[in-house]
Amino acid sequence: MPLTRRSLLGAAAVTAAAPLRRARAQSPTIRIGSLSDQSGPYRDNTGPTGVACARQAVQEFAAAHGLNVEVLVADVQNKPDLTAEICRQWFDRDGVDMVFDGAASPCALVINSIAREKNKVCLNTVSASTDLTGAQCSPNTVHWTYDTYMVARSTGGAMVQAGGDSWFFITANYGFGLQLQAQTAGFVTAAGGKVLGAKTYPFPETTDFSALMLEAKASGAKVLGLSNSGADTVNCIKQAREFGLTPTMKLAGLLMYSTDVHGLGLEMTQGLRFSESYYWDLNDRTRAFNERIRPKVKLWPNMGQAGDYAATLHYLKAVADLGPAAAKKDGAAVVARMKAMPTDDDCFGIGRIREDGRKLHPCYLLEAKRPAESRHEWDLLKVVATTPAEQAFRPLAEGGCKLIRT
Repeated sequence: MPLTRRSLLGAAAVTAAAPLRRARAQSPTIRIGSLSDQSGPYRDNTGPTGVACARQAVQEFAAAHGLNVEVLVADVQNKPDLTAEICRQWFDRDGVDMVFDGAASPCALVINSIAREKNKVCLNTVSASTDLTGAQCSPNTVHWTYDTYMVARSTGGAMVQAGGDSWFFITANYGFGLQLQAQTAGFVTAAGGKVLGAKTYPFPETTDFSALMLEAKASGAKVLGLSNSGADTVNCIKQAREFGLTPTMKLAGLLMYSTDVHGLGLEMTQGLRFSESYYWDLNDRTRAFNERIRPKVKLWPNMGQAGDYAATLHYLKAVADLGPAAAKKDGAAVVARMKAMPTDDDCFGIGRIREDGRKLHPCYLLEAKRPAESRHEWDLLKVVATTPAEQAFRPLAEGGCKLIRT
């Protein structure tokens, strides 16, 4: 299909403003691109703040290490066919070397495939599909921030341990939502809980969840598991309260962000539990990063947007180590160098990238504060539990990645 006028104009406008320093003749320009949701249901959780975070990494690293870097942006509208069109154009015509973000999981899987075909680099930072490190793992892809296994393990098992032993799921009907439901249900039943029902809905066309809420209420389940994200999760939380579910059911946001809590407010979200791999107030390093990025964003970064920063920074370290000319010629070589180098940044701390492309770091079970506990607008969450890095993600042997030597 042809590119939409909006996507082309958006990409062109950002590209024109992208060079961060004058090009040096001896150093070829590295071009990186955000294929992301800039206008749809995931905009606040990816979108402009994610781009700003990637630019922050470029600003901090590129000039100091003699790299010329340009950043492109396109709104893929969570459409796989549009994603493929732009991605191929960027790789074939525009000299893009690395793509980050990835938008919805169907889009991320498309990017993953094309990056491998073209020998470019795919840094998935916001899509949750474990297929990226399983059946569709690639020597050209790193899955950075989180996945469905991580959030299902952290949130699902903890809710059962806290007494939420019967569940009803409302699920976005595409790969991400279905995978998230299945993996969370597995952890629920393994912990001794039961799944009493589940309903899917068309994504991204649905905004009215009233019929699903009534079915969930009638099920008698103690926990309503929301297997979705972004604006869909926000709408479900609002409608769960509207239809009287919250007095008898706990809400479990299976993929939520600090930005969602901010948008809803603590009056509505207090006590809600969910999992993230980054929060601005975790430690001195996360607070330092947040201070640097705050003047450049309207919404403080969540884990996906922090992933844009951290993944871009580590990519640039690998490019500098390998050399820009060599990096442009061989995306798989860049990813191999990224795996060989320990990761270290202010958002996720010290970590590593596993052989299957899975970036490892701790996962935090968070709880939304009561309004009286909050000191200011973005003081939203407190850490309830921490899952260590080596335990937070699916075991290497269980993923089925063909890159793993047996």
